[in-house]
Amino acid sequence: MPGPLEGVVIVDLSRVVAGPHATQALADLGARVIKVERPGTGDETRGWGPPFADGVSTYYLSINRNKESVALDLKSDEGRATLERLVRHADVLVENFRTGVMDRLGLPVARLHELNPRLVVLSITGFGHDGPEGGRPGYDAIVQGEAGIMSVTGPPGTPSKVGLSIADILAAQNGVAGVLAALYERARTGRGTVVRTSLLASVVGAHMFQGTRWTVAKDVPESVGNDHPSIAPYGTFRCADGQIQIGVANQGLWRTFAPLVGLDPDDPRYATVPDRAARRAELTAAVEAALADGTRAEWLKRLDDAGVPAGSIRSIDEVYEWDQTRSQGLVIEVDHPVLGPIELPGPPLRFDGAEPRAHTAPPLLGEHNDTVMAWLDELEERDA
Repeated sequence: MPGPLEGVVIVDLSRVVAGPHATQALADLGARVIKVERPGTGDETRGWGPPFADGVSTYYLSINRNKESVALDLKSDEGRATLERLVRHADVLVENFRTGVMDRLGLPVARLHELNPRLVVLSITGFGHDGPEGGRPGYDAIVQGEAGIMSVTGPPGTPSKVGLSIADILAAQNGVAGVLAALYERARTGRGTVVRTSLLASVVGAHMFQGTRWTVAKDVPESVGNDHPSIAPYGTFRCADGQIQIGVANQGLWRTFAPLVGLDPDDPRYATVPDRAARRAELTAAVEAALADGTRAEWLKRLDDAGVPAGSIRSIDEVYEWDQTRSQGLVIEVDHPVLGPIELPGPPLRFDGAEPRAHTAPPLLGEHNDTVMAWLDELEERDA
């Protein structure tokens, strides 16, 4: 079934993660995404592994569903001419080159809008498009360190990166939001615009309370492992056979939770959120002493029955076998030209009244060269 962006054509010049993740999200919404890749090698993630499945990178498969692939040498006259043809008929162009690369290809913003005044351009960089370090390349792990997220992640005193490409993912999501806003604006003005974001901006924009701890209170945040720096008990706790998560985030929950673990909710040591945070180690020891008399399953049931937020800590394989995950359409099946039927992580959005759409597998390099060229020829013959 078509999505809300049906009819929107996106030329995707991006590579690696942030740009492809953004265009995959737009493709999930129904846009036609034409992925332009370097002949012979394609997107770098095609070679990222292990693991590989019959020579196909599972990394590449994670961020390129619902797209078409054309192989173009953008350093050649023919390749640039074909790209210009695509631009003329596109609604959106996405690129995550280093600053200045589009200019060197002969396609600065002025030229793009000369070719197509209605074109929305999404440009994603590592550290921003200007400023003293605007030209730096920005891989996810580097930006996680530079943008402060590593300093507040992991065990105390051990800066750690998030186990996902979180800077790329945040930049992709911000890019999608910008594209959708620009398309909405274009509906009023008739003209496209340029949307700019970066991995740095996206991580800093997600600092939330960790940012205001410094900007307002001049308190430098530090990593506290799985604990919450402002709330307790909130984190992972040991039971008889392993760990569970518990989140007691307000006074009402505290009054419900405390008797379950043998604590007095009116104990002055733990009377308020700041009191409990100040005595975190002492409180955690008391909670875990109580949890030691039961298994994870037993405690999760007790907490759930009482309405206290709690959960298990699932491995990735357990997540994809979980009935709740599958009930939400978060696992999809596609037919890959090399691998046959495979399962992929599914899109996170659903629309009431819309039937689940059919998804297509991440494309082989240049798989749609003939299809896309025929489409361009047809459009140009019609417009002649």
